Amino acid sequence: MLSGAEASRVQLLILTIGLLPHARCFGSAQHDVFISKMVCNGRLFFFPSIFAAMDFSAPIVLENNRVRLRPLEIGDFEALKAVAFDEELWRYTLTRGDDAVSLAAYVRQALEAREQGLRYPFAIVDRRTGALAGSTSYYNVSEADQRISIGYTWVGREYQRTGLNRGAKHLLLSHAFGQLGCERVELETDSRNSKSREAMARMGATEEGTLRSHRITQGGIRRDTVIFSIIKPEWSELRLSVFQEFEARG
Repeated sequence: MLSGAEASRVQLLILTIGLLPHARCFGSAQHDVFISKMVCNGRLFFFPSIFAAMDFSAPIVLENNRVRLRPLEIGDFEALKAVAFDEELWRYTLTRGDDAVSLAAYVRQALEAREQGLRYPFAIVDRRTGALAGSTSYYNVSEADQRISIGYTWVGREYQRTGLNRGAKHLLLSHAFGQLGCERVELETDSRNSKSREAMARMGATEEGTLRSHRITQGGIRRDTVIFSIIKPEWSELRLSVFQEFEARG
């Protein structure tokens, strides 16, 4: 909810903002307040919505009964080697990490992107064993549109089809729609990656279409990217169906 001071500012803006279709206005240190426009019966109405700004410097730790997500660290390099050195794992990714040089570059680039406010990389920890199983990230954060992307996801072969990846998605989606106040979460994959596309569909994401010649991938190839999404009205049902096993605490 808005504080009394914020509500007063919003009311003042409603009276003075005029015909701006979408304006960013005053907000607290933790939230950005946006004014959206709606026309009803020929009258113009403005109303506020809240999006909790993504704090890339904060140590975000998320946990359910299957997986723990914590910020990726430079010291994770050694532990990740045990699961990353698999050529097939990186077949459709934008970059590789299947040897010491490429994995070190992958970790460094992920951490640099976090410092630049472009991406928030997590280490995926298997709660059953305490071992590092892979990595995933938030990126493409749009506060104005209350939208975020989940991607850069990979888990070692031994952890695939064990529920670990879906458990990680449960945490990221819960945090996005809950604490961050997102209205839309996007996922994307190489159009050739049938396993990834099937996994996104099984978790309830809607395939929206293909962006042709969208991104440059390994070898300088321009890949086609398939876009999936989950929107906030769908999340209440998905968390109690597809993700129900992860809702239990502990």
